[in-house]
Amino acid sequence: MLFTHLADDLFRPLASPSRAFNAALLLHLHACVFGDAAEPLRKSELLAAIGDFSAGWSQAEIADDEATPLDPIERRSVVYRRLIDAGWLVERRERYVPVVDFDPDARLLIEELARIERGETRSYGGAVLEVLGALESAIASPADRSEALRNAAKASRVFLGHLRGLAGAMRKLEERILREPDLSAAFRLYFEEFVERHLVSDYRTLHTRFNPFRFRSGIVREAGRALRDPLTLRALAEGNLREGRAADTAAAERMVRTDLVEILSIFEGLDPHLDAVAEVVARLERRISAALRYRDPRDSARIERAAAALRAVGAAGDDVAGLPLPQVSLLRPPIGPPQLTNPRMPRRVIDYEPLPEIDVDPAIEAFIAAKDEFRRRVTVTPERIVAYLDARLGQVKSLRGSEIVLDDVDAFVVFQRLREIDVLFDGMLRDRYRVARTEGRVSNGWLDCPDFTIERVPAAAARRRAGKAG
Repeated sequence: MLFTHLADDLFRPLASPSRAFNAALLLHLHACVFGDAAEPLRKSELLAAIGDFSAGWSQAEIADDEATPLDPIERRSVVYRRLIDAGWLVERRERYVPVVDFDPDARLLIEELARIERGETRSYGGAVLEVLGALESAIASPADRSEALRNAAKASRVFLGHLRGLAGAMRKLEERILREPDLSAAFRLYFEEFVERHLVSDYRTLHTRFNPFRFRSGIVREAGRALRDPLTLRALAEGNLREGRAADTAAAERMVRTDLVEILSIFEGLDPHLDAVAEVVARLERRISAALRYRDPRDSARIERAAAALRAVGAAGDDVAGLPLPQVSLLRPPIGPPQLTNPRMPRRVIDYEPLPEIDVDPAIEAFIAAKDEFRRRVTVTPERIVAYLDARLGQVKSLRGSEIVLDDVDAFVVFQRLREIDVLFDGMLRDRYRVARTEGRVSNGWLDCPDFTIERVPAAAARRRAGKAG
């Protein structure tokens, strides 16, 4: 495991009061300072780079305690020593010159943190296309690109993790919005964090015409076809074995099947994850809509005025001389557009036109008949085989394939399937005929194959066999 090789204090800079500065500095050193450099940097060059980066940060953001010096020259040395002691950087000497580089195990971790910071895990289309492309490449050339199948399985897991992360992030943000006592702050969180960050950039991507799930059926089809094809499985397993990813053929084939099954299970089981995301979205939209509906009205004194009017009417009693006459009767509802009778619209006359008479071209009918006749001639049925063999065998019990004369194409279509008569049509003709391989070859101008013998099965033997089967 990676954590068994990392330094014990590796995460101390990322948990200290200056963690924001330390994280930004590590990402800056990885991306800009070390970058694609093949050789370690001189210590003086790295100190200068740390000093330049620290110039844009305040003392409070850089210091962990009061012992951190204010002088920029001394402060950059403290920051440098902080990363050395934590195990992020490794210092050594080359020809009496101190050089510094990232620790090899820590570099793996900073590369992953940099990938997360860049937001690469938020690309649905990239993950799905990566799975489809790698899967198609592995199936198209299983002997040379078996590694592509491993990449497809890895990209599938990344995609599933992304979808789970989206639902979890939405639930976490929903709790923050519901805990916010200030409605203005809650609305700000909803529109700036939820809508802009998740709803627009990720969730809406799944509901557009160009959503990445349009490739989902292709992934399921390719993975299922590879699982059902033993030749493809064997070629992929041999590629894993040849490239040293498995100890033997059985382990390599198990590895291939595991990757294909994992891809299938992920992309066939995406619906519950999508439903979970849709449920969070719908629930939060309902709550925000209700909050907007029952927010403080514009006329906040409306209830007080209505209560004062009711109290004044109650205090007047039967003396209504001083009260204004009501303009609207409370005993009769007002008359308006909903109460008016709408005239019935005139019924629209249905236009129709007679169907045209279609004259079928005789050439088309002849073409259809020719296709049907071709299909009949190239289709081998049990009845056709029985008629063919009965006509050739006659009164003899057996007949060699080399003795059968092929007169035309129709005879050849049936003849080429005689060697499979014991398994053809689920063994339907096994009780009537028996085929056996013999020495020699059949070479009749139509076919060149090993010779065989076909003989009738006696009726008693056929009945015994049928009774055993029953």
